[in-house]
Amino acid sequence: MSALSKATPQERRQFWLFLLIALVILGAGIGLRDPWPSDEPRFTLAAKQMVESGDWMFPHRGSELYADKPPMLMWAEAASFELVRWWRLAFMLPSLLAGLGTLLLVYDLGRRLWNRRTGLYAAGGLLLAFQFVYQSQRAQIDPLVVFFITAANWGLLRHLLAPPDSGARANWPLYWFGCFCAGLGVITKGVGFLALLMLIPYAWAAWRGWDGVARPGRGAWWRWLLGLAAVLAAIALWLLPMLLTAQARDGNPAYAAYVHDILFKQTAKRYANAWHHIHAWWYYLPILLFSWLPLSLLYPGCLPRWWQRLKARDARVLLPLGWVVLVLLFFSASPGKRDVYILPALPMLALACAPFVDELLPKRWLRVAGLVFIAVLGAAMLALGGYALLSHAPKVAQFAVDRDLADGGAALWWMCVVLGAVQLALVAVLRVRRAVWAVCGGMAALWLAWGCWAVPLLNPSSSSSALMAEVRGHLGPHDELGLVAWTEQNLLMLDRPATDFGFKVPWHIQFARAVQWQAQAPATRWLFVQQPAMGDCVDRAKAIYLGHANQRDWWMFRAEALVPGCLPSAKVDESPDDDPSADMQAGP
Repeated sequence: MSALSKATPQERRQFWLFLLIALVILGAGIGLRDPWPSDEPRFTLAAKQMVESGDWMFPHRGSELYADKPPMLMWAEAASFELVRWWRLAFMLPSLLAGLGTLLLVYDLGRRLWNRRTGLYAAGGLLLAFQFVYQSQRAQIDPLVVFFITAANWGLLRHLLAPPDSGARANWPLYWFGCFCAGLGVITKGVGFLALLMLIPYAWAAWRGWDGVARPGRGAWWRWLLGLAAVLAAIALWLLPMLLTAQARDGNPAYAAYVHDILFKQTAKRYANAWHHIHAWWYYLPILLFSWLPLSLLYPGCLPRWWQRLKARDARVLLPLGWVVLVLLFFSASPGKRDVYILPALPMLALACAPFVDELLPKRWLRVAGLVFIAVLGAAMLALGGYALLSHAPKVAQFAVDRDLADGGAALWWMCVVLGAVQLALVAVLRVRRAVWAVCGGMAALWLAWGCWAVPLLNPSSSSSALMAEVRGHLGPHDELGLVAWTEQNLLMLDRPATDFGFKVPWHIQFARAVQWQAQAPATRWLFVQQPAMGDCVDRAKAIYLGHANQRDWWMFRAEALVPGCLPSAKVDESPDDDPSADMQAGP
């Protein structure tokens, strides 16, 4: 790592302006919506139950333990709520801070490995990438795990790299810090250990005597092993208390099942023998090309320059780029694939591209490609909005009905028209000479329109807030509600106590338990049920149809609506976790 010169006033202004822009873009829409399926309500519900129950060690989904993910994000959301006392802000705050932190780490690596301008290019390229912003505006685990893996990479690269011919020694405290962050990534989503793959290209470069590799010195083997101790120490912060608490509750078999699920089924078994999201080995290639636009427009210019730097034995390029390749190979080897799995590789790819941006920006082909990208995006948005407004197509009308949009969704379609017009105007005004500003402005317009215009329109149906408000409207002050075949957003947005009969429990068993529960106080107990779970056991004329939300039809009824002696058969069952994407209602 080179010694940093003092920043000029212009460089300081550029940095703070970039940080402000990043805050506006990543924060667009915060406070304007509630958690949206499929994952957000699940994590926020678990965090809310932590706050209400005081049990922060074991996440719950209603009455059941939730063992699909470690509790790091749920802890972060619960802690955010304790700080701000408003769930609409608290559930998004961890993702916002993680996104900003990732940008700062990438900027710092770029300025230390090259210069401040390169640091801004690295962070700016990351902020432009579609998938990074989209995920940073979602309250899912991925932004947090990307932050911890990037922090681990930051510590490792600060330790492993040094200026050519400087004779600089390795920075062991930063190495241990990087390993500790990798451990935090493990207890966030299990894949934090991937940061340690950075040691493989480093070992190659050190063995081949590449430029820019720090020398650890003789007899350093025990220092390397302390890195493993740092990883294990971070994991132990959660693992040891969890195991000890579960052992203390060994009278309840649910805790033993929780330990087994989270340590084995959701890690090694999920990777080696995935049971959903099965895709071919080349699945990630379109993600690299399209989900990482417009950063991916740099690929044709970066590929030959990467090859030149690798032939020149430049470890500053080898380590981040080699690590990206290893991450892609790791996830491609598993049959189960999702686009977010490779998101942790994006910051290091942006860093590897950054040194060549100054040389590439004047190239006409790149500026034309950027203009074409924004023009195509703008034309698509304009065409979509115009078609929806003028065609009166049945699918457009059905979309508006499903999402409970007023006036056939006219406000949403006008947003598409305005956004497309803005993007096309940027292309027309800035043209090839200032194409980079057209790209930046076009992407900023997309995220601001989405967060500040579309999000408030889609929130009532996507979050089930409108559905559960109607449910509350039918309940008296002393009435109770039981949930059957429910989803996390139902309990989260109900905003009052309710009784559930399991979540993963088969629907016909839930229904049977609910009927018994309702019979104990038929005058004050209602059941809230997803339509398929009722079978033919409910007289629809005596029940209340609540409407269609989250691609499902919902009913509520008292005991008089039940068909005497009827219980649904097992044919009505549908496992809530068979398709984790079934709840997805929202996306740009």
